Amino acid sequence: MANKILMPKLSPTMEEGQISSWIKEEGDVIEANETIAEVDTDKATMEMTSLEAGTLLKILVPAGENAKLGQTIGIIGDEGEDFSELLKEIEAEDTSGSNGASADATPEPTIEPAPQPESAPAVAPAAQASSGNGGRLLVSPIAARMATEHGLDLRAISGSGPNGRIIKRDIEAAMAASAPTATAQAFDFVDVQGSSNFRDENTSPMRRVIAQRLGESLGPIPTFYLSIEVEMDGTLATRKKINESIAPDKISVNDMIVKAAAMALTRHPYVNASYQDDKIRFYEDADIGVAVAIDDGLITPIVRGANKKGMAQISNEISDLAGRARDKKLQPEEYTGATFSISNLGMMGIKEFTAIINPPEAGILAIGSAAPTPVVRDGEITTRTIMNVTMSCDHRVVDGATGARFLETFKQMLENPAMMLV
Repeated sequence: MANKILMPKLSPTMEEGQISSWIKEEGDVIEANETIAEVDTDKATMEMTSLEAGTLLKILVPAGENAKLGQTIGIIGDEGEDFSELLKEIEAEDTSGSNGASADATPEPTIEPAPQPESAPAVAPAAQASSGNGGRLLVSPIAARMATEHGLDLRAISGSGPNGRIIKRDIEAAMAASAPTATAQAFDFVDVQGSSNFRDENTSPMRRVIAQRLGESLGPIPTFYLSIEVEMDGTLATRKKINESIAPDKISVNDMIVKAAAMALTRHPYVNASYQDDKIRFYEDADIGVAVAIDDGLITPIVRGANKKGMAQISNEISDLAGRARDKKLQPEEYTGATFSISNLGMMGIKEFTAIINPPEAGILAIGSAAPTPVVRDGEITTRTIMNVTMSCDHRVVDGATGARFLETFKQMLENPAMMLV
């Protein structure tokens, strides 16, 4: 008997997913618990497995398109069976706005030419060949991103998807063929006064969740900021000695910052806590979320129990987590449930900034660059390596004095790294 394949909930914060690729094709035999597709969720690319054995009779949501939780994305059943009635039922559900689909769902990406005067040249035949919807180019989000990254002219690429839609394999084929358009821009800028050409691209699940959660942060959360300067000369000297002793392995300054923050959190429980409406939740260990920039936005893989781990172990974990985060291979438990977060933009030359709290955490550290700076010590001008740190605090949990004491401990840990061993 034919059954629906529904979009499952693959992460705690997932509301919809984007089919990255179908592992199975229509007509393929599927075993129970076998992977049939890869789905881009809000934070990672997850494998989707089949709940039953059978034959993949129909794919309803092709690669590159989004589907809401519970939406039918395919049909499974016995080989050769008639599933026309089930298909009619699914189409009726889509029309009525049920089946997890929304009547005002985000439309597929399109490339629309800017308004042109009558004297403007006509669109090239290649663009017309790829057009499938009133002169617009239908493009999947992944294909649009790949074209932009590799400088491909989308109008010169023929789409093999439904209605001439340009999909990932079309971009890959164009790249493999070293098409002449490879050096062209992804946008056609008309040399006349007027509006710019534009491209509409589906918002990725990750970007939507980032927008939602950060919107929830600054509004309801009463946030205040505390800044402090840290002399990093002691940290740098200690790091040099450690790296000499563990070569060829090495630790980074950021690894030491994570360790210092974790140790400071254990001494200031109100900072390692979260507001829970009618109670405050205190955490026994410091699970540090480390912000990592990836193509679609930002993700914070977590070093669990960082207060109990050595710097070399922290370094290895961050390297592994960051690598898999960029490949979108993290499991939900590896990026959800931190007790505190750190965002370090110092390596990008940012001197000082403020970061937005990731609810329900009570704080986040924004780490700026460390640079030689003239300072006065014992009445004389000398040079110290100064790093600027700003802490964003949830005032429902962290008072000003509490946050200040935490930062003072954090500062002491980095200026005298031996304190991390106490």
